[in-house]
Amino acid sequence: MAVVRVTLADDNLLVREGLVSLLDRADDIVLVGVAGDADELEQLTASERPDVVVTDIRMPPNHSDEGVRFATTLRDTHPEIGVVVLSQFAEPEYALAVFENGTRSRGYVLKDRVADADHLVTAIRAVAGGGSFIDDEIIDVMMRARAGADDEVAHLSPREREVLAEIATGKTNVAIAETLGVSGHSIEKHCSAIFAKLGLTEDDAVNRRVSAVLLFLSGRESGNA
Repeated sequence: MAVVRVTLADDNLLVREGLVSLLDRADDIVLVGVAGDADELEQLTASERPDVVVTDIRMPPNHSDEGVRFATTLRDTHPEIGVVVLSQFAEPEYALAVFENGTRSRGYVLKDRVADADHLVTAIRAVAGGGSFIDDEIIDVMMRARAGADDEVAHLSPREREVLAEIATGKTNVAIAETLGVSGHSIEKHCSAIFAKLGLTEDDAVNRRVSAVLLFLSGRESGNA
């Protein structure tokens, strides 16, 4: 099992210590540094070059969107470093901002879910491997917001849109096949068609699923992830 080197940033001491305790339980995660604000995180990341940065979405000095902006900066300066953004906000726009410049090696996790150590660790492992992770509660919020909205993916067939809606609930291909009463092979073909029509041509299927969900739920134009 490959070891994942992680730096952590949160301005709340109690939250920070709780996260340290959670991550210490994972045998394959090594915490190489802890920061209390955005400036410390930037310096720590530059010196330690971790595999993954876990950061609060808001930190000093401005308590705005430091975590999101840091993730965006790293995309340009150190694309090999993954980022998991922790947030107390179940608002689609924050998650969309994290994934705006690509889903690869990016994750978005709600703070009220990190009490489940497996949830955060799963996100870190996915991001470290070049994949993506989006909290399923965010998907639920997006699905509710999407209901009744104008269809921005009208070029998909009715069945493809149905499959994409099932993907957005977090179901696997096997589960989708069971729900729709079709074969797993049929769902695989639909997924391939969906990814192609949305312009999602990257090799990593996890990234493409996240990208497709975000495009479907946000109604934005497709782009490379």
